[in-house]
Amino acid sequence: MANPMQHNAAPARPSAVPKHVAIIMDGNGRWAAARGLPRLVGHREGAKAVRRSIEAAIGQGVKYLTLFAFSSENWQRPQEEVSDLRGLLLQYLRSELQELHEVGVRLRVIGEHTRFGPNVVAELEAAEAKTARNEKLTLLLALSYGGRADIVAAAQRAIAEGIAPEALTEQKFASYLTTAGVPDPDLLIRTSGEQRISNFLLWQTAYAELVFTDVLWPDFGEKDFAAAIGKFTKRERRFGARPE
Repeated sequence: MANPMQHNAAPARPSAVPKHVAIIMDGNGRWAAARGLPRLVGHREGAKAVRRSIEAAIGQGVKYLTLFAFSSENWQRPQEEVSDLRGLLLQYLRSELQELHEVGVRLRVIGEHTRFGPNVVAELEAAEAKTARNEKLTLLLALSYGGRADIVAAAQRAIAEGIAPEALTEQKFASYLTTAGVPDPDLLIRTSGEQRISNFLLWQTAYAELVFTDVLWPDFGEKDFAAAIGKFTKRERRFGARPE
């Protein structure tokens, strides 16, 4: 992985940098189709965009980066494509983990990743354990993730714990979500021109700034990441308060 300090894009002002950026990585299939290539090629090129985004996040001083890698709805795709995505995930872990570890990235997985099977689960858990003490950037991979399922599961955990209704505040409820301990995203980016959040971090993005770009995910790079942060820095965040 390239040294993030050698990037050409100028870092955003420290006071304006979002602490947590979440990305809906969209457009792999369309990128491949436009070139007459199999969808798997688009997914492989998308994996390169993951690397570039991690490097850009580190270079910009972002502390948390959440990537929507596989939604709970993606299981409805053709079995061959799901199998390809599972294999690509394993390949990515095996080829990138050591470098991620060396540059200080902590990996954390959210979602129902057990659906990927014991082999994938074992490698994901090993990766989480290996990088657990790293502090440069926390990378959250959302695998088999759905925002509604996350909220329902959190409610179930609260009920199972026997928490009294009056004790269940918003802060307490957040502690039952899969993102417990992680600050809510400040900025949500979606690539490929689509303008919806597709059941991603529904609770957590309540006050996130949204940036939609027409760039397809395999083409997304450092300049696109910096441009999204640039848009973020120009916005006034009021969190529901009236303008003065």
